[in-house]
Amino acid sequence: MAQTLLEQLREMTVVVADTGDIQAIEQFKPRDATTNPSLITAAAQMPQYQGIVDETLQTAKADAGPDANTQEIVNLAFKRLAVAFGRKILEIIPGRVSTEVDARLSYDTEGTIATARDLISQYESVGISRERILIKIASTWEGIKAAEILEKEGIHCNLTLLFGLHQAIACAEAGVTLISPFVGRILDWYKKETGKDAYEPAEDPGVLSVAEIYNYYKKFGYTTEVMGASFRNTDELTELAGCDLLTISPKLLAQLDAVTAQLPRKLSPELAQDLTIQKISVDQETFEKMHGANRMASEKLAEGIQGFTKALESLESLLAERLSQLEGNEVVSHAAEDIFRAYDLDGDGFITREEWMGADAVFDALDLDHDGKITPEEMGSGLGAAFRLVKV
Repeated sequence: MAQTLLEQLREMTVVVADTGDIQAIEQFKPRDATTNPSLITAAAQMPQYQGIVDETLQTAKADAGPDANTQEIVNLAFKRLAVAFGRKILEIIPGRVSTEVDARLSYDTEGTIATARDLISQYESVGISRERILIKIASTWEGIKAAEILEKEGIHCNLTLLFGLHQAIACAEAGVTLISPFVGRILDWYKKETGKDAYEPAEDPGVLSVAEIYNYYKKFGYTTEVMGASFRNTDELTELAGCDLLTISPKLLAQLDAVTAQLPRKLSPELAQDLTIQKISVDQETFEKMHGANRMASEKLAEGIQGFTKALESLESLLAERLSQLEGNEVVSHAAEDIFRAYDLDGDGFITREEWMGADAVFDALDLDHDGKITPEEMGSGLGAAFRLVKV
């Protein structure tokens, strides 16, 4: 019987589920899972996960003490909620879960280190080994330096919002466990910059970027894993067959699983050895020079941090609303409207993929009519669909 593209891809690449939907994970049991601020924010608004939110808030209220105000309780619950979801996920999957550091600390090395240690401490306090956790950190110079220190403590890191070779090299030299280069967002930038509607699969700028990073790592023997992320179509995935890991949206997984065709391996350590590649040593001065010269990487990194920050701010508002409800106050929730206003950057009444800047899987689920835009109505009605998952 002929294999599907997804079946063949899994033979050469680890496929990772990018979801916070615990029910879906229970059903399909992927090896690894990753969460981010927009996934947690959306999940926290779904009725089936209200128990996790409520328990986290109530425990935070008790631990904060009788004199704590609402903001103090919300701050404590906020720090614990991602771990609460992560713990539930780890009860189901055999591998690792990624838990993200507050994006507002992206340029704060010491703050990132302190938060990562706190996250690991929370997991270890309930018997979960740090070997099963990846701490997600934005690939700023400050974030990479934090990861370098954390890795030496046995705290493994997933460096995200990665768009350029300079970021990847700095991560590898810092001994980072895993990086998540964003394929689709690179394509988005080039399409907007050049006015081109489409690229041939082998010429896709995001594909070329990840292939360059993968080949550089394998050529020079770095052990840092490459996990391609943020895909726009299945062609990008098939062009990166053989990459260490790929994290793929439910929609694209379904498309891969529906096609039976030969899938040749495009990336491998053996192929990389035959390439002529110049080795570059990246210190802070080199990093900043290369980052400044790469307008795409500079803009997309800043946008990504901004997007995750917006999601976190929405989550804080949501927790404050729910705490007030638990205390017996009548509250009209405006969470969906608040999220919409935060992401509708130009105020034109809909959110494009570029404006969203959160998780691509969430955007795809909220874009109910698949026209590339999220309306207020879709935002209000689509949150419950944001975590559908197919088997991986």
